[in-house]
Amino acid sequence: MDKRILLHICCGPCSISVIRSLQDQGFAVTGLFHNPNIHPLTEYVKRRDGCLDVAERLGVKVIVKDDEYAPRDFLRAVAWREDNRCFHCYAMRLERTASIAKRGGFPFFSSTLLYSKMQKHDEIAALGKDMATPKTAFHYEDFRTGWKEGIETSKEWGIYRQQYCGCIHSEFDRYHRELNSGRGE
Repeated sequence: MDKRILLHICCGPCSISVIRSLQDQGFAVTGLFHNPNIHPLTEYVKRRDGCLDVAERLGVKVIVKDDEYAPRDFLRAVAWREDNRCFHCYAMRLERTASIAKRGGFPFFSSTLLYSKMQKHDEIAALGKDMATPKTAFHYEDFRTGWKEGIETSKEWGIYRQQYCGCIHSEFDRYHRELNSGRGE
């Protein structure tokens, strides 16, 4: 059985236990770093480099198309949909992963988004299943069981660990409380 899988990777720390789990199951993993949601560009580069560092350590090839880093496309997709932005963000990334998997003849595709306890797991799983085809199946797995391992290993390896999901909206949500801290307000 052909067990090649194209794995959408959002960042290095999220990929560690996911790649290990897939490899333990006999999958031949190829990564795809496609994240037009990440803001700013310096954050994108840190996450890309962290992804590549993990991939090298685990012997995985990664497709990176920096020319597809298109935050404008992401912002257009979520404009006036900010309250449901995650759904549209997941859809953009999974659609691209499914498309490349189909074109590349991968029998399976999946995403490290299924690792994070902070993501909307059921939405990601449903979208992936909806995008599957008879020749390219969505591999669903609850990778959250590897959460602690991913954190500990990324710290041990010195992999960049981000403090927010990636988009400008999540950055604001994460840091807006600090705007008035220390000002006596």
